[in-house]
Amino acid sequence: MQAQFHSVTEFIHMGGYAFYVWLAYGVAYGALAILIGFCLTRKNRVLKEIAAKVKREERLAQHRSNRQ
Repeated sequence: MQAQFHSVTEFIHMGGYAFYVWLAYGVAYGALAILIGFCLTRKNRVLKEIAAKVKREERLAQHRSNRQ
């Protein structure tokens, strides 16, 4: 089996297409990072909303039981 590139410099240069290749990798990894960040932020927001709703329902249940 023969290597496509003879040195690390050739690999980084990508036969003259380095800008496009590394830009594509950068855009892809950047998009994935943004997506992961968005999902984690949204997950935390949903968990906080659920916790607030549970507390509100517990207060309502307690208030109803106190009235009887």
